[in-house]
Amino acid sequence: MPEIAETSHNLIRSRRNPLVRRIRQLHDAKGRREQGLLLLEGTHLLQEVLRLNLQPAEVVATETWLQRHQPLLERLPGPWPLCTVCDTVLAAMATTQHPDGVLLTLSNAALPASGNRPRSRDGLWLCLDAIQDPGNLGTLIRTGLAADVSGLWLADGADPFQPKVLRASAGAALELPIWRGPRDALAERLRELQSRPGLQIAASVPPHQGGSPYWELDWSRPTALLLGSEGAGLAEPLLALADRRVTIPHAPAVESLNVAVAAAPLLLERQRQRLTRHPQPAAAG
Repeated sequence: MPEIAETSHNLIRSRRNPLVRRIRQLHDAKGRREQGLLLLEGTHLLQEVLRLNLQPAEVVATETWLQRHQPLLERLPGPWPLCTVCDTVLAAMATTQHPDGVLLTLSNAALPASGNRPRSRDGLWLCLDAIQDPGNLGTLIRTGLAADVSGLWLADGADPFQPKVLRASAGAALELPIWRGPRDALAERLRELQSRPGLQIAASVPPHQGGSPYWELDWSRPTALLLGSEGAGLAEPLLALADRRVTIPHAPAVESLNVAVAAAPLLLERQRQRLTRHPQPAAAG
């Protein structure tokens, strides 16, 4: 059972409670850095924390939510503090307009990027240049995890650990190693990758900028895939590092594809080529 910090018998009803201010500070990157915590909102992200066997720093929930989800709380690794609040107080803490009754905080040290949870996957890196939209970034993180990428490298753009990105990633940001830094630092990382035997850097470009169809690339090789935003595309210093330019052929009525849409066929082509070259035996009937 969890270690109880506040119970339904000591219900927090005031928005002036220090807990409210402390949680609201996690809406911003500065507050997350200072406290060393992330803010996760909603039952689904709590379930992801449970699936990954992570340790929450604290859980904040309404009485109604607790009555409906007590078995879920009992499965979490403990101990951890539980704070019970009324609906209006939870709404004051949340970034969503209609919170479902629970939020939790998680230490930055629990993330795979900290090095505490190394992954054995290798061979494919997703590198993003200045992706500003949190929804797109969250979708890209989730797609990267589905494609079994080794890690996600970000040049500037949206904070991958802001609440909106965490929700859009459906928890994938808690599992995928993520690095974020300035564009020149990403370029340096890519130059280091280029020293590895057989590694290729592929840049995704719109059809009118040339590039070969993405399925012509040998995705079985160690690959760093570069993607830029739909409007600006890839910055020239990053584009210049690419060994190959690939594109997704499409009708000229659309100049370019949304970056989150474009990433899916590019990243999953690796899986398709693997299955094509090494088909799985049919199950016995």
